[in-house]
Amino acid sequence: MSPLTEARRAELLAYCKLTEFAEDPEVEALIGTYYGAAAAYMSQAGISEPPEGTPRRAQYDLCVNAMVLDSWDRREISVSGTVSENPAFRRVVNQLKMTENVSNLDTSGG
Repeated sequence: MSPLTEARRAELLAYCKLTEFAEDPEVEALIGTYYGAAAAYMSQAGISEPPEGTPRRAQYDLCVNAMVLDSWDRREISVSGTVSENPAFRRVVNQLKMTENVSNLDTSGG
């Protein structure tokens, strides 16, 4: 997982529409935590972080952004109303999983 750089933090704050709160210690702490959790989710889902500047990286970053925003919006213990996952998010995650490189160890057949 790449560290949360200032440039990446600024992208997340813009995506979450939190730029006016950029210096708020609570926002700063939570955005970093949510970013780490989202990147860990992607890794544990079998999706490695693609190289910068690639189309896969844009998809990866979009998924991480969506998870950070979802974590920000649902900070409470309980959620009311109908809750469902964004189908566009799920499609991109599935595509990233299906296009992940397979290691030689995974293809040995044994």
